Amino acid sequence: MKLIDITVPVEAAVPVYPGNTPFTLEAIKRVARGDSSNVSTIHMSAHSGTHIDAPRHFFDDGAGVEGLPLEMLMGRARVIELTTRKGIVPEDFAGLDLSEDVRLLIKTANSRLWGSPEFHTDYVGVTESGANYLVAHGVKVVGVDYLSVEQFKEPGAPAHHVLLGAGTIVIEGLDLRDVEPGVYDMYCLPLRVVGSDGAPARVVLRKS
Repeated sequence: MKLIDITVPVEAAVPVYPGNTPFTLEAIKRVARGDSSNVSTIHMSAHSGTHIDAPRHFFDDGAGVEGLPLEMLMGRARVIELTTRKGIVPEDFAGLDLSEDVRLLIKTANSRLWGSPEFHTDYVGVTESGANYLVAHGVKVVGVDYLSVEQFKEPGAPAHHVLLGAGTIVIEGLDLRDVEPGVYDMYCLPLRVVGSDGAPARVVLRKS
């Protein structure tokens, strides 16, 4: 079974959304120093690299990561590629029949940004109207290829509020550079961090 790993490696060279905790790996015990084993402590944001947004990210009474339905995070997923360099609007989905697409992964020009350790503010995000379109067409899982589904510092974070408020699961930070548009089987398992607004996830695809 050939799997395509679309998870961004968790390392110091991966960009971090401004204001979030950068990734560090702290050596607590090391064999080379005479300790019995190697033990490390990880410091990172719950929204580092490839991760899941839970409703609690924007709603205090929303479900945490542990409450997300795993059955929605595994199954048939469609990868589409959009050429827009601006915010994603309903017109960008023109000509696409999303009637059978519960899980939608959106590949954009963002994919080229993963080679840079700096955070790029000009990434392509989803507009409020684009988010409403996806919800209206029954999309329950939306994956994007940079660190936020939202346009950078969009006032009020409308895309997050629309998607998470409708129960749509958001996967951010996917590495879709080597993925062709098409239908795949997706396996996405976030860490079961109780009460958290987000969690790192390992996401892989298998060609259907």
